[in-house]
Amino acid sequence: MATSSRTAPPTGRRSAPSRSGAPRSGAPRSGASRTLVALGVGVVVVTALFLVDAYAPTFFAQPLPTRAQDGLTLALSVLIESLPFVILGVLLSIIVQVWVPPGAIERWMPRAPWARRAVLSLLGMFIPVCECGNVPFARGLLMRGFGVSDTLTFLVAAPIVNPIVIISTHAAFGFSDGILVARLIGGYLVANLIGWLYSRHPDPDKLLTERFLETCEIVVQERGDRGRRTLAQFVVELRSVMPALIIGSLLAGAVQVLVPRSALLAIGSDPALSIAAMMVLAIVVSLCSNVDAFFALSFASTFTPGSIVAFLVVGPIIDLKMMALLRTTFTTRVLAGMTVVVVLFAFALGTVVNLLV
Repeated sequence: MATSSRTAPPTGRRSAPSRSGAPRSGAPRSGASRTLVALGVGVVVVTALFLVDAYAPTFFAQPLPTRAQDGLTLALSVLIESLPFVILGVLLSIIVQVWVPPGAIERWMPRAPWARRAVLSLLGMFIPVCECGNVPFARGLLMRGFGVSDTLTFLVAAPIVNPIVIISTHAAFGFSDGILVARLIGGYLVANLIGWLYSRHPDPDKLLTERFLETCEIVVQERGDRGRRTLAQFVVELRSVMPALIIGSLLAGAVQVLVPRSALLAIGSDPALSIAAMMVLAIVVSLCSNVDAFFALSFASTFTPGSIVAFLVVGPIIDLKMMALLRTTFTTRVLAGMTVVVVLFAFALGTVVNLLV
């Protein structure tokens, strides 16, 4: 994708040898800068916790050490829940990149961009992993030569049209209030909307991070038998995804102990505020899409059906953990744009569901 030696696929995306083909003299400095930024963020978060504990002691029912322990427990639970799917996604990514012959997938795809995105948004039906595992798989599609808009379409739809997600959502809600149908249709439509919006970008490579383009360069230059390439790619993908997964899990755990659940429950009966509250909750709790329906079921008696649908659409796409994982591949501007589109779409979808049921 990122070198002139690869043939660009019929997706409108161009290669970028000038950005990834030559060694970067600033790489060590950027690594040091990232370390300093991470340390600075850690210091700010810890300081904020102590300030909140000192000046707002009645805001929380538990003292700071207990909340810190709860936050760590929540972070570990998110990490442990996500890790198997991430590894499965990495393995599927390697299969796509190394073992599937060139052209085997592409020849089955429609030539028309809108039709190709429509097919890719259903590809998740055949990949039983949650949103965490879909990120490395999507990276594999990009490295194989798929366009950014095509990959984003798959990435947004896959954790919602996933067969395990469909089964778990039906087990939790059945067909009551149209929650299952609204989730599937909403996920499919917002995926194709995002894919269409980013297909309009004049230079799709600018939607990807420099670090990912460098990873593409490493993968393309890798030579040897398939076993050696498999091992090398496994290491490359884990090194790229695991730090983001850990950071995202820690953020999700920290935010969950900082945001009082009672504040969200207090506005659950209002049609508009309940949708906003459940979207915020979906972003904060960062649940796996395979099990989030059972979590949402506990709010069904308090919150409106439209707010439940908004929760089930927003969570698999833009929760904290997912944002950290997506940042390994896509720029901050892309993530901000996706967040705006998904939030507005989910709010409109939830409002329509509330009006109809």
